[in-house]
Amino acid sequence: MENPKKVPPLVPDTRTATEFMKGQASKIFDEVAQEDKVVIVNKYSKPQNVIISYRRYTKLKNGGADI
Repeated sequence: MENPKKVPPLVPDTRTATEFMKGQASKIFDEVAQEDKVVIVNKYSKPQNVIISYRRYTKLKNGGADI
C-alpha cells in the first residue's frame, strides 16, 4: 500500500482586535482570501474568533464539518 501524502499541519496566524479597529481589517481579509490563511483574533489576549477564507469554509462544509 502506498502512503498518502501528508499535509503539514496548518499554523494559524494570530491578530488582535485592535488591528481591526485601527483600519487593518481589509488587509487581513485580503490575506485570508488570497493565501487561504486561518487567522485567530485575540481580544484581551484571549482567542475570540477565527477567520477563514470562503474557499476553506465551503471545503469544510462539503466535507461534513458542522460549521
